[in-house]
Amino acid sequence: MERNEKKGYTLNDIAKELGVNKATVSKAISGKGNLSAETRARILEFIDKCGYRPNAVAQSLARNRTYNIGLMMPGDTGVFDVAFFRDCLQGVCKVAAENGYDVLMAMSGEPPVEQIARLIDNRKVDGVIAMRNLVNSPIVGFLKEKQVPFVLIGPTSDPEVISVDNDNQSACRDLTTLLIARGARRMALLGGDDNNCVTHSRLKGFYDACDLAGVKREEQLVYLNVHQDYRLTAALDVVIPQKVDCIVCMDDHICNMALVRLRSCGVRIPEDMKVASFYDNVLLESNIPPVTSLRFDAAELGKIACRELINKLEGNQSKNIVLPGYQMILRDSTK
Repeated sequence: MERNEKKGYTLNDIAKELGVNKATVSKAISGKGNLSAETRARILEFIDKCGYRPNAVAQSLARNRTYNIGLMMPGDTGVFDVAFFRDCLQGVCKVAAENGYDVLMAMSGEPPVEQIARLIDNRKVDGVIAMRNLVNSPIVGFLKEKQVPFVLIGPTSDPEVISVDNDNQSACRDLTTLLIARGARRMALLGGDDNNCVTHSRLKGFYDACDLAGVKREEQLVYLNVHQDYRLTAALDVVIPQKVDCIVCMDDHICNMALVRLRSCGVRIPEDMKVASFYDNVLLESNIPPVTSLRFDAAELGKIACRELINKLEGNQSKNIVLPGYQMILRDSTK
């Protein structure tokens, strides 16, 4: 066996050493075909000892597969989005590697599908994970038209699309319910781009809590599309004089901007106004005072999305999944 350890084996070499034909060795490696358990075990044991590794390119050509997954990132990803997408990407890459796939990244831009279209047209990916869904998404329509297997991270109402998402609606409802229980009767909700599907999930959760608690929707101040600084400033200039009980921000980016503006206006938190966020980040945790937030497991979201896509690629059943788990982290900003 000393000679075996030094030699770079091919399928032909293995077949000759074991006295079988090349097709039998291929069947043992692939797990397909009619082989006796004894023959398969003998071949696999020899392969393990000699350190043979199948040629990935040859396998891809033989199966008409690339063993690559395309991961589509939003082109407008900002500094406050980095942590979410990093953790999500780690989850995708972990499951992909465990199943023999590599990950190729593409960004949506102008036009939004240009990069992913190139990967698909050049047959460089077997399937795609899209990491954000829009109300009128050109990406989803494009992937459906190309008939490329794909999984969406985020909510969708399309029954033909497999999606994986956090239960944002329930989580936002529960946090809003807690704020109401702590005395918030008139709140200002500051939200992001209303073309993002997650914005509507969070808004529904907020309104669900108001309805359950008997708090009138029309008495709450709701401002969407304030993800840009000048729009947020304009909204807060209306909100601050009205002395609402609590400002609720739909995401960490909006919350960080709101905190800066509130400090510049001399608003004390929580003495003058409580503040909470529907998404957490390290800056909210280290803010003075630290901000009450919702925390989700982005890595787990990426793992499950990748697992469902691989299920589709391997011809197995895939399904929509909503992850119920989250942490409601109560901090000094809502005391």
